Amino acid sequence: MRLSQILISTLRDDPADAEIPSHRLLARAGFIVKIAAGVYTFAPLMWRVVKKFAEIVRQELDREGANEVMLPIIQPKELWVASGRWDRYVTDGIMFTLKDRKGSEMCLGPTHEEVMTTFVNAQVNSYKQLPVNCYQIQDKFRDEIRPRFGLMRGREFIMMDAYSFDCDVPALDVAYQKMRNAYCRIFERCGVAYTVVQADSGAIGGAGSEEFMVIADSGEDSILFCRESGYAANVEKAVSKLPAAPAGGEPKALEKHSTPDVRTVAQLEAFFPGWEASRMAKTVLYHVTWKAKTKVVAVMMRGDLEINEVKLANSLDAMTVRMATDDEIKAATGAETGFAGPVGLRDDVPLLADESLQGSTNLLTGCNEGGFHCLNVNLGRDCRMPSFKELRMARKGEGCPVSGKPLEQARGIEVGHIFKLGIKYSKAMGATFMDQAGKPVPFVMGCYGIGVSRTPAAAVEQSFDDKGIVWPASIAPFECVVAVLDNKRDEQNVLAEKLYAELRAAGVDVCLDDRPMSPGAKFKDHELMGMPVQVFVGRKAPEGGVEFLVRKGMQKSECAASEVKAKVLAVLGR
Repeated sequence: MRLSQILISTLRDDPADAEIPSHRLLARAGFIVKIAAGVYTFAPLMWRVVKKFAEIVRQELDREGANEVMLPIIQPKELWVASGRWDRYVTDGIMFTLKDRKGSEMCLGPTHEEVMTTFVNAQVNSYKQLPVNCYQIQDKFRDEIRPRFGLMRGREFIMMDAYSFDCDVPALDVAYQKMRNAYCRIFERCGVAYTVVQADSGAIGGAGSEEFMVIADSGEDSILFCRESGYAANVEKAVSKLPAAPAGGEPKALEKHSTPDVRTVAQLEAFFPGWEASRMAKTVLYHVTWKAKTKVVAVMMRGDLEINEVKLANSLDAMTVRMATDDEIKAATGAETGFAGPVGLRDDVPLLADESLQGSTNLLTGCNEGGFHCLNVNLGRDCRMPSFKELRMARKGEGCPVSGKPLEQARGIEVGHIFKLGIKYSKAMGATFMDQAGKPVPFVMGCYGIGVSRTPAAAVEQSFDDKGIVWPASIAPFECVVAVLDNKRDEQNVLAEKLYAELRAAGVDVCLDDRPMSPGAKFKDHELMGMPVQVFVGRKAPEGGVEFLVRKGMQKSECAASEVKAKVLAVLGR
């Protein structure tokens, strides 16, 4: 491919809205062009990258027996109502919805569980046709509240989503492991450093899930991990071993104290010398939304710990949770913000507590009266006994649940997610097959997603320097570029053409930069665009000499043209 035939337009300056390296560099290199917030055109070089990664995905999924299909983007509301997800997605505000000319409600698919379940249910009647695994690579649409970071959080993006259908849970476990293995091979082949972490299933649902994370400082997700045990989890899912709080001792008599304008844990520590935050139980009020109702719920947490709202929503099987407003707090407790507690809490306000408070005695809590707190509160004696749940946000430095060693923390970019759905969708949608006994039973499903447009951006987050992108060879727009530095010199053109032909014949994905530009401009362009191997044919062409550059580390050398093919193949590991 000749670069003079490809539309390439690099920029001198970073876009004003670019906050992370991949957004900044992909835009500057002309790989992506913004059309609207969270919506981008992929220029020719970026499309080559995406197609290469998509082909790696296809090869590895096909190797595991998955079948590629193409599902409709526009989906009828009725399918989502049948699965029970329409209200949640509409409430969350992330789904694009529309009406056709007849007034029927539709959506632009953010994901395809409902459509794939309907498709397979229409095709598969008997256990003899199982297992089935189908996937697609297609655009998805999500109305992000704050699109940002270029391809990392867009409103239109390309995703691979696959769905397995099996007869029972052991068969699902086999399918899940096969897909997990395929994912590992995919990310290894595309040259990114990744880790697999336990994750929350979120709006997709199911019994369990794992995320594939590319470690990068710009990652929006926080990961806790242990090097010794191999344990790793997204903070939304992570658990840890927590040092016990100081013993409260035998229950003492309840004391009520005036605490004017003392509302926070830090203020209480100052007001009551000797009372550590770990001996306090703060009570936080949440507004909780279910499909058919909303309610304010009181949640107790040890004073030195934080509530994990994802775990809270899951424990309540709620659609959404948010912190209650000042007015909602006063309506539920009769007091202003900062004085809520279990003592005197109305019976119609549900009371939950984190497991870290189970068995605690003589706590410091609020008492739902402005300007007052209570000492020596004992749950079940001075207030009703709460429902104990695992609601705590695990933190760096706390003990690994496996080894007990301190957990470490890193930032990560989610590039893949796999789920064990079980019968969540098949049961809700009446998708069944005839088992060996001739009885209709629901399919046991798995769900598997990869960010096909996000993963190349994540690769840039790991592979760049102060000059530009450093592409992994497997997904680079081209593995090698041969650049003519002066198009007016016949000897340079002839030698460049010769090298270009030799490399193509050797199976290298090579391009010829024959654009009429100055040598300095070409050097800058190729530093920015980041092809792994770069060969510059310049003033030493008459003697058969070229400049050879390995982009990673900017390793420059001069060599004879006769050595180029061998050196390129060596760098590419062939």
